[in-house]
Amino acid sequence: MRHHLAGLAAVWLVVLLAPGSASGEAAAPVLDAKAILDHVDDLFRGKSSRGTFTMKVVTQHYTREMTLEAWSKGEEYSLVRILLPEKEKNTATLKAENNIWNYLPKVNRVIKVPSSMMGGSWMGSHFTNDDLVKESRMATDFTYDISFHGERGGQNVIELTLVPNPDAAVVWGKIIAVVRDDNWLPVSVEYYDEDLVKTRTMTFSDVRPLGGRTIPAAMRMTPADKPQEYTEVVYQHLEFDVELSDGLFSLRSLQQQK
Repeated sequence: MRHHLAGLAAVWLVVLLAPGSASGEAAAPVLDAKAILDHVDDLFRGKSSRGTFTMKVVTQHYTREMTLEAWSKGEEYSLVRILLPEKEKNTATLKAENNIWNYLPKVNRVIKVPSSMMGGSWMGSHFTNDDLVKESRMATDFTYDISFHGERGGQNVIELTLVPNPDAAVVWGKIIAVVRDDNWLPVSVEYYDEDLVKTRTMTFSDVRPLGGRTIPAAMRMTPADKPQEYTEVVYQHLEFDVELSDGLFSLRSLQQQK
């Protein structure tokens, strides 16, 4: 951040764009697949949030780095604004329910993202506009089980394999999520299309206190067909359950210059 990015990914991006209910940090000692998935889903969520983060986008043709500020309220409203670089300052995205608007300060225009463009890149990253509006919960929208429990890559992990329910509004054919055994913090999430071909992987790192919680501060999305490319988000500051006015999530606020 739910859908995460149409399933799980958006949940991670969604911290900037749409957190849900608050969560605790303690993991139960007995393996419980549903409890693990709920813990991961709620880790980055709050009734509201405010934070700053950097986003680095690396592609075959360019590297782009930005500093952004973000606010969210409930599951339906969020606002993200570019602070740096200066030439892109005040470029912003507003999410309101299932709608997305972009503000382009250079031409002073607000553009609503049409349904035909929801699969397009968000701010030139490896996340899509559709990722921002899709909402789901893993334990609700998927059938799941623990597919591995033990040491892998030098650490003890739990791997869960998820298959979407027939009526679930998700685009993935399968998701494989790996969490740490001791605290259920996410390590990686792999996304597979309807033909069960892996399309992208989200990895998590830099675990530290943020907003009163211990969470991974860095998240990297890598497309499977272009493993040298990625988008990495790193949080510098994050607060949960802050007081935010409804007027912040308006088209007028979207166009404000700072």
